[in-house]
Amino acid sequence: MVDRFLQRVLYVREHETRAVILSFLYFFCLLAGYYILRPLREEMGLAGGVRNLPWMFQATLVATLLMVPVFGWCAQRFERHVLLPIVYRASIAQLLVFWVLAQLLSGNAEVWLGRAFYVWLSVFNMFAISIFWTFLADGFAVNQSKRLFGLVAAGGSLGAIVGGSITGELIDVIGRVHLFLVAAVFLELAVQCVRRLHTHFEQMRAIEDDIDPVEVGRRREAERASWKGPLGGALNGIGLTLRSPYLLGISGFLFLYSLCSTFLYFEQANIISDAFESREARASMFARIDVWVNVLTLLTQLLLSGRIMRSMGIGATLVLLPVITAIGFAALGVSPVLGVLVLFQVLRRASNYALIRPARETLFTTVSREERFKAKNFIDTFVYRGGDSLGSAAFDGLTRLGLGMGMIAWVAVPIAGVWGLIGIWLGRRQSSMVEAEQAAGETVSVTA
Repeated sequence: MVDRFLQRVLYVREHETRAVILSFLYFFCLLAGYYILRPLREEMGLAGGVRNLPWMFQATLVATLLMVPVFGWCAQRFERHVLLPIVYRASIAQLLVFWVLAQLLSGNAEVWLGRAFYVWLSVFNMFAISIFWTFLADGFAVNQSKRLFGLVAAGGSLGAIVGGSITGELIDVIGRVHLFLVAAVFLELAVQCVRRLHTHFEQMRAIEDDIDPVEVGRRREAERASWKGPLGGALNGIGLTLRSPYLLGISGFLFLYSLCSTFLYFEQANIISDAFESREARASMFARIDVWVNVLTLLTQLLLSGRIMRSMGIGATLVLLPVITAIGFAALGVSPVLGVLVLFQVLRRASNYALIRPARETLFTTVSREERFKAKNFIDTFVYRGGDSLGSAAFDGLTRLGLGMGMIAWVAVPIAGVWGLIGIWLGRRQSSMVEAEQAAGETVSVTA
C-alpha cells in the first residue's frame, strides 16, 4: 500500500522506495531528538542573560573550528555507514553526561552548564544535519535529489513537530532535565536507520549504474582511500572550497543566510525576553514557534516542494528565502513587536526547511564525493558558524551604538538582496555543470 502510494503520487520509483522510506524515518528521528532539545537550549541561553549571547556564538565558532579537522580525519578512515553511528552514539553519551550534571548542579554552576549545553547543541546540530545531507547527497543522484529530497525533508519536519510537541507537553510533567533522555532514544533510533539505509543505497546505485552492488562498495572504498592531505585529508575541505568558484558561491550563500538568521535570532531573543518573565513560559513559546514552523513546513513539503523545484528550477527556488527575509526585516523595522516577529520567523524558517534546504543540498549532487564529505562539511559548519559569529558581533556593535530593534532590522534588508543575487548565480552555474556532464556522457557513448 505504502509502496504504491509513493510510486504513483510522489514520483518514487520502485527501486528507490526502501531507501526513501528509511531516509524519511532517519530524518524524522534525528530532528525529533534535536527539537526536543532546541527549546531547552534557547531557554538556557536566555537564562544567562541576552547580553551574554554574543560570546556564546563566538564559543560555538571556536568549538566548530576545532571539530572540523577531527571530522575530516574520521571521514578519511571510516566509511559513512560506520562514521555516522559513531558520531550519533558519542553525542548520546555526552547527552547523558549533561543529564547527570543537570541534576547535581544549581545556582551559578547550573547557568554555566546551560551555556556549555548551548554551545554543545549548536555544534551537534551543525554536524548531525550536515552529515545527514552528505549521506543522502552521496546516496542519491542529482536527478533523484530533485524528486526526492523534498519528500525526505518532510520526514524531518514531521519529526520536528513531534519533538517540539513533546517538549511543550511534557516539560511541566517530567521536567526539563529528563527530556534529555527522551531525545537520546530518538538519536539511537536514527542510528538504526543508518545501519539499514547503507545497504539499500548500495543496491539502488547498482540498479542505477547497472553493476553489481559489491562493485559499488569497492569503488567507493577506492575513492575514499585516494583522499590525501594534512591530517589524512581533514584540512582539504578548505582548499577544495577556495579552488572552486562554485563552492565559494555556496559558501557565500550560506554565510549570508547565517548572518541574516543571527540578526533575526537576536531580535527574537530581545523581544521574547521582554514579553515573558519565567523560564518555563519562554521555553514553551520557543516550542510553540517550532511546532508552527514545522506544521507549515510539512504542508509545503507534501503539497508544493517537489513541484516548485521542478517547475521553477534551483536558482529561482533559492532566491525565495532572501525575498521573504528582506520583506520580513522591513516589517520588523516598521513594527518590532512579538506578533510580527512570530509571523516572520514561521514563514522564513518554513520556507527554508521546505524549499531552500533541499534546493541547497541539491547543489552538492554535482560535485565529487571528496568535495561532498570534506568541502561540504567545512561549508556547513565553519562557514555557517562564521556567519553566526560575524552576525552576533555586528548586532552587538549596532546595539552599543544605540540602534534599536527596528533600525537594526533595516540593516539586514540590503544584505538579503546580495544573498538573493548569489542564489540566482548558483542556480545558473549548476544548470551549466549538469548540461556539461550530460554532454560529456553522450560523447563517451557515441565514441564507444
